[in-house]
Amino acid sequence: MSGKTTVVAAVLALCVACGVAHARTQELRIAQQYGFSYLQLMYMQHDRLIEKHAQAAGLGDVNVTWARFAAGNVMNDALLSGSLDIASGGLAPPIILWDKTRESLDVRMIAAMVTAPLFLNTTNPRIRSVKDFTSSDRIGLPAVKVSNQATILAMAAAQELGKDKADSLNRLTVAMSHPDGVAALRNGAIDAHFTSPPFQQIELADPRVHRVLSSYDVMKGPLTFTVLWTTSRFRNENPKLYTAFLEALDEATRMINADKHAAAQRYVDAVKSKEPVDDVYRMLSDRDIEFTTTPRQIGNYAQFMFEDGLIKHRPASWKDLFFDNIHALPGS
Repeated sequence: MSGKTTVVAAVLALCVACGVAHARTQELRIAQQYGFSYLQLMYMQHDRLIEKHAQAAGLGDVNVTWARFAAGNVMNDALLSGSLDIASGGLAPPIILWDKTRESLDVRMIAAMVTAPLFLNTTNPRIRSVKDFTSSDRIGLPAVKVSNQATILAMAAAQELGKDKADSLNRLTVAMSHPDGVAALRNGAIDAHFTSPPFQQIELADPRVHRVLSSYDVMKGPLTFTVLWTTSRFRNENPKLYTAFLEALDEATRMINADKHAAAQRYVDAVKSKEPVDDVYRMLSDRDIEFTTTPRQIGNYAQFMFEDGLIKHRPASWKDLFFDNIHALPGS
């Protein structure tokens, strides 16, 4: 079955089930991915922050369930099928879904979570830029064509090889989760890995590994890495629960920024990481990493996606891609 057919089938399935979905107000299903860029969600889960704010809003007991996915495109399928309420991940998947659902579910982003650089690392001393990749090389990333890393790689190729070569490296990419990518790079199964914190720092601790590029180099400055997204239907039918989620997100963000060492401990405990807490603390304290709900450079990112044919509609500004609850923030 083609990807287009799968999406259509998922939308039809959601429409058939809409009667059940309309009645559900006391359940919230959230998905996250791998890495400390999802720390706010870890805090929200551990401290039951959504449940706390829902109680304060008079919603009573709310059942919040959590799932973990390897990539945002898989979350999109779950969101379309009605088996997920809120997704989290990189920019490309929600922007693609915004483009596809403008006349139906109207998927938009809720808020940013983390501004952080993404590194393309390699163990091959021959590879110093995207110009050095050959047909025999393999690049691991979360999802082919439709992940943050895939889009940044296309941007880098357009800048260094020419706009007509933006997609020339797609054939070298292999989809894998961040943890699997670390292992594959170490054992030689792939030549390079385009990943995220803390996996990129873990890789660079190996003397065989060096960085080829950073997303900040490609974007000429900080770029939002992780965001949250949902459907207008869910937001409109559950306004108090949506607001409780936002309040929990803001509280979790404040808690992280108030005590980065405690946040490092929380991450190590949550994922049972083998990394020492102090090492994670140093990563979290990197001046290039910011836990914030304010979007950074999303308009420029979406503009490239439009020019590259990944989306058919050009957003007039970053605000087109987000619900209005964060429009007052100094985003871009």
